[in-house]
Amino acid sequence: MRGRKVPSFYLFMSLKDQVQELLEGALKENPSLFLIESKIHPDNSIEIIIDGDDGVKVEDCIAVSRAIEHNLDREEEDFSLQVMSAGVSEGLQHIRQYKKNLGRKIKIKTDEEVLEGDLISATDDEITLKWKAREPKPVGKGKVTVTKEANVAYENIVEAKVMITF
Repeated sequence: MRGRKVPSFYLFMSLKDQVQELLEGALKENPSLFLIESKIHPDNSIEIIIDGDDGVKVEDCIAVSRAIEHNLDREEEDFSLQVMSAGVSEGLQHIRQYKKNLGRKIKIKTDEEVLEGDLISATDDEITLKWKAREPKPVGKGKVTVTKEANVAYENIVEAKVMITF
């Protein structure tokens, strides 16, 4: 073997288990980072999507990639590795993503409705959205602007995306 010496216990683990263990170690090195998704395809291409409480820098992706790649033996398993940050188009999937986007406008879909508003609260169980709406006056003609608020449990959210405004 060239390069780094691979610990012997890695030789008896599946590629998936090795990647998972190395990934957990890399994320412990930088606690502000967290895993969104990891996939190992049948052709041994590995895709890892991470996010961070303060965003993800290119250096963060490089560090996670090196922590995994430098500890796998290419002579044992041929693989490709891609580590990337979660993009806006993927939507929010993790509670920590909601918490880091407090104050931003998001759009959520549930089985019953679609809501769009400012994310004003994110607990471990639910989020709170706040928005303004035009509604008919209680008495007389015309409309009045009212402030609305909704609490939505994570389990009821089908899709959530941060709205980018220019």
